[in-house]
Amino acid sequence: MDLQKRTGAQDQPQTAPPVAELRASDAERDRIADILREALAEGRLTADEHAERVEGVLNAKTVGELEVFIRDLPAAHERRATPVYTPAPNRPTDAIPTDPDDNVVAVFSSAVRKGRWRAGRRIHAYAVFGSVEIDLSEAIFEYRQVVIKAISVFGNVEVRVPENVSLRGTGGGVLGNFEVDTLDSADPDAPVVYVDGWAVLGNIEGRPKRGKLVADILDRVQRKVDKSLRKHLDR
Repeated sequence: MDLQKRTGAQDQPQTAPPVAELRASDAERDRIADILREALAEGRLTADEHAERVEGVLNAKTVGELEVFIRDLPAAHERRATPVYTPAPNRPTDAIPTDPDDNVVAVFSSAVRKGRWRAGRRIHAYAVFGSVEIDLSEAIFEYRQVVIKAISVFGNVEVRVPENVSLRGTGGGVLGNFEVDTLDSADPDAPVVYVDGWAVLGNIEGRPKRGKLVADILDRVQRKVDKSLRKHLDR
């Protein structure tokens, strides 16, 4: 009799968990980040609200947790027919990693990132009795969002961006100066550079570099993806 009970229990099909309880992927976070970016460009969210929600998206574990950050936005309901957990096709994720892609450190010295270089999604800059220059005017943007975390202690951090990207700043100073010029690109698909930092008896600045324009990153990324797919198919 006990054997029959156990056998019957094993034969019962297991119920799949609700979609909201499924673990979120980078592609799903990427889609939510796109909706939040559009809401910021439309003026539905302030810069502080956008930054707070993006941070929440990065820490979200499930699809249901992601939906919380867009449920009061029209775009979320317009896209109801296409679930938020559908992967975004053919482009790198915009999810900001916890660890930096690049550290720029100047302690009683100077450090520079400029020229033709690949900008990661997260860059940490530390200036302690030193000077850091991060010049993105000729950088290769492979992602739509770049976060620069800057800390200045008796030092100076300067960030320069092309004129046709969007620039946002969140931070402050303790007997120091934190000044980031807000810049809104006319292109909704242009990269967005966020400068987040604190200046303690120091200086942090973010400004566009006049006359410098970044190329169309989406075309470049698409070409890169197409090339990777061709190499994969040729194997």
